[in-house]
Amino acid sequence: MKDSPHPAKRRRYDATFRTEALRLAGESRSTQAAARALNISPKLLYKWQKEALTPVAAARGADLDPATAAELRQLRALARRQAQELDILKKAIAIFSATDSL
Repeated sequence: MKDSPHPAKRRRYDATFRTEALRLAGESRSTQAAARALNISPKLLYKWQKEALTPVAAARGADLDPATAAELRQLRALARRQAQELDILKKAIAIFSATDSL
């Protein structure tokens, strides 16, 4: 084990750098080539790509501009409302189906 007076600090990347890295990786022939060009670990770039595809990344909202975050909130509210309407219609179909068989 190394006896260094100061442990190596983790480098932090801001949202702008991550977005640009993901754009470059998408345009590049390979993610590894993009990581080499940016002088970052390919594993880190793969992790960012995976996070970008998950709903958790969109749920954070901090990385989104205000217009996109507002649209995301509206779409989620619409999805909840439509799910409730669908549940109501399913119950109505079940009720009317039961009364028609009488």
